[in-house]
Amino acid sequence: MRRTRTRTALVAGAAALCLGITSCGSDDAGAGGSLEAPGPEALEGQDGPVQVEFWHSMDSTNGQVLNGLIDAFNAEHQGEIKVTGSFQGDYDTTLAQHRAAIQQGNTANIVQIFDLGTQFMIDSGQTVPAQSFVDKDSYDTGPIEDALLNYFTVDGQLRSFPFNNSTPLMYINKDAFEEAGLDPEQPPKDLAEIREYAEALTVKGPGGQVERYGFGAAVYGWFIEQFMARAAVPYCDNGNGREGRAEEVLFDDPNVVELVEWWQGMIDDGLAAPLGRNLDDAQSSFTSGRAAMTLESTGAMGGFLEQSSFEVGAGYFPLIHADDPAGSIIGGASLWINGQGHSDAETRASWEFVQFLLTAQSQSVWHAGTGYLSVNTEGYDGPEASERAAEFPQFSVAADQLANSETNINTAGCMMGVMSEARMTAEEAWEEALVTDTPAADALTAATEKLARKIDEYNASVG
Repeated sequence: MRRTRTRTALVAGAAALCLGITSCGSDDAGAGGSLEAPGPEALEGQDGPVQVEFWHSMDSTNGQVLNGLIDAFNAEHQGEIKVTGSFQGDYDTTLAQHRAAIQQGNTANIVQIFDLGTQFMIDSGQTVPAQSFVDKDSYDTGPIEDALLNYFTVDGQLRSFPFNNSTPLMYINKDAFEEAGLDPEQPPKDLAEIREYAEALTVKGPGGQVERYGFGAAVYGWFIEQFMARAAVPYCDNGNGREGRAEEVLFDDPNVVELVEWWQGMIDDGLAAPLGRNLDDAQSSFTSGRAAMTLESTGAMGGFLEQSSFEVGAGYFPLIHADDPAGSIIGGASLWINGQGHSDAETRASWEFVQFLLTAQSQSVWHAGTGYLSVNTEGYDGPEASERAAEFPQFSVAADQLANSETNINTAGCMMGVMSEARMTAEEAWEEALVTDTPAADALTAATEKLARKIDEYNASVG
């Protein structure tokens, strides 16, 4: 099952995210709606079912599983609440649609927004903080995965509800490992081991042409965020933007420079496939057997198992150094409930639906059907998830990785209004170092300075 991922910037200019939205930076609801969670009495005395519009980015198999959950909820609340799901496109498109809806005063009741949009969603001042619902109902967040709560908690408040979340893993061709005399139950744990394994896994034909690379993965900005977190390096300043507004990114850190130089050396020595930034090419390189190891999201697990002619193994995302403290950050999206412009009945009905999605039963169905994490850890014990894990034990690796991850500022991830542009800028610098004569340190430093201007623009736009 493939997850929906963004590859483009949110908007052309960073400041454009908030310019033109008068409520950006505001903590009040303005006219027509409350940013405080209503109680269950808000649903009393309704003439018909309360209509809830849900904008999301789930299509194909993921969309089918989500629609099944929506139908199940509507059947349980027939005559009281009716949820209508509406696919808006990929993550970038959904956020752009939501931004336009804010300007028009016509937002959906619930919107699914990817992790990089978190700071903008807070700044827009449109949504009821998730913490308000938790406090109103004394809702027990205990079963929710700690790493996810850590990411979506800002200034001590849970701002949105985790839903379709993932973490990257190391995937291996177990058949190739056995052929090379390597233990397929022991994937490499750090960059040095990846190189050592790649030397054994790489196969060259007559004339030295590579027939199988030991390693091959996309130049994907999310991986830099992950490597930094696992090395206990914040991605941006001011406590990853959680102790004050981020003013600069730190991806010119020596650890990142070392990572990019290592990557370049692997390609130069014919041990890693030069795949660039195209995620589809990187996936195909692995499933075709051209690269024996790769890095990808848990959301790619289903597709890898279905499309590969060899046995697929999975291990923890690697460290830069063997003695790095590890830790793991998440990807994917969360659910935001709009308050401004909506009645208390609609807001309460939206919360009832979100609670349904977070139950162990729903998460068992969701995890088994899509490959995303079960954000409710009790969901892994559900019949659907248990059956899936028994058939494909690789699915449990991501849950184990998160369970063994410390929750701290570094693993919380950077909170910044231009995170999407930061990710793309990091990728551009990374690729520049790989395909030109520009040293990695110079490319990353220039990218850091370039992004600083966009951060300043965004911060100025929200006051």
